[in-house]
Amino acid sequence: MNGKVLVVDDKQIMRDSVGATLQRAGMQIVSASDGQAALTAIARHRPDAVISDLKMPELDGLGLLMKLKEVDDQLPLVLMTAYGTVDVAVAAMKQGAFDFVQKPFEGDQLVLTMKRAIEHRRLIQENAALKSGVSPSDVMPMLIGQSQVMRKLATQIKQIAASNGTVLVHGESGVGKEVMARTIHACSQRRDKVMLCVNCAALSSSLLESELFGHEKGSFTGAEQMRKGRFELSDGGTLLLDEISEISPQLQAKLLRVLQENQFERVGSSLTMQVDSRVIATTNRDLTDCVADGSFRQDLYYRLNVLPIHVPPLRDRLDDVPDLSNHFLTTLAMREGRDQKHFDDHAMELLMQYKWPGNVRELQNICERAVVLSRGLTITANVIRPWLTDSHEQQAMSQAAQPQQATAKPQAYAPKTLEEIEREEILKALEHNRGNRQRTARSLGIGVRTLGLKLKKWKESNLVAQTV
Repeated sequence: MNGKVLVVDDKQIMRDSVGATLQRAGMQIVSASDGQAALTAIARHRPDAVISDLKMPELDGLGLLMKLKEVDDQLPLVLMTAYGTVDVAVAAMKQGAFDFVQKPFEGDQLVLTMKRAIEHRRLIQENAALKSGVSPSDVMPMLIGQSQVMRKLATQIKQIAASNGTVLVHGESGVGKEVMARTIHACSQRRDKVMLCVNCAALSSSLLESELFGHEKGSFTGAEQMRKGRFELSDGGTLLLDEISEISPQLQAKLLRVLQENQFERVGSSLTMQVDSRVIATTNRDLTDCVADGSFRQDLYYRLNVLPIHVPPLRDRLDDVPDLSNHFLTTLAMREGRDQKHFDDHAMELLMQYKWPGNVRELQNICERAVVLSRGLTITANVIRPWLTDSHEQQAMSQAAQPQQATAKPQAYAPKTLEEIEREEILKALEHNRGNRQRTARSLGIGVRTLGLKLKKWKESNLVAQTV
């Protein structure tokens, strides 16, 4: 779930452009044409972040910032600025704005900024909840499932959380390593402090160094102001280093020093800083293999592997599938504003027989498709069968075993994306309702405006006929 963003601009074309870019990154979009309309939208839709143009008639971006301090001072606001107004945006950041982007901006830059804003909001909410007196026993339900494997893992996490030692969480992609890391933090003595996360695979070596250790103004091209790194910001709390195997050899040496001595310097500074941040690292690779091939330092591996946790793949704990699927269906129904749905017995049997190569993340994806695309409150096996990637392989093997099919030419199967399936279902519903958008939107459980935006995007991409 990538969060909900409110886009505020007095120009429709800019709202559509920014909204489409963020939608492609998986974010939900709400829009408003001015600052006053934005305040109404905030009360109604409760976004996770706001991006607003600086210059607007009546209530502009700065005015909206001042109003937000009154209604929700923890809601991050990103300002869009034109050439010549950067100084104003920097001043706005001193008054509480989260960040700014300068027009014309690249889509990747916009998405990264808004993801940071959403993460900032989420961390504030999580830490506020933990400060309210939640005990470790109350937090353990974050681990969904009652299988023997999960009960053993829950016991291990409670033991590890009581320590301040470095943790290495390893397991296949999609098993829920970050959930385990957040559970450890929530059960620890540091739970009233911040937990920050850095995806080591998503940033270049130079950007990752700045992200971890911070930098001084002028230390490199583009460093227009001093910036604190994640180690400094997580002092007293927890720092999650996701996909640690992707860190460069140069940074491995610097990270080793922090783990050994709790000291570091910002990029471009000679001032040594002391830090107390508990490190939890995750990896989907076997770090012993990385040590053997020379891509990962052996001494760093030993420093990280103080308290190891192995998260088993979902195929090894299929008894957790019912609990996980029910959890996802409930959460997604609340997010989408829909009635609660459930899998029938045949669908659940199919889910329990599947091997889940994509693990828990794949199950969550299947549940989201089912909530959005299935009709009625019961999800049948026929609905989900085409989405299970190995069902086609099993069918092909079954056909190959039959003599009369031996000469049949095998057909390659390319799994459809969620957007392709969604487009097919919407077009079928539109045809069934003879082009009436209101009836179509009502039958799908979405808004007419949402339907219109999707059709507009598909027309512009020549994915549907212009007459639709």
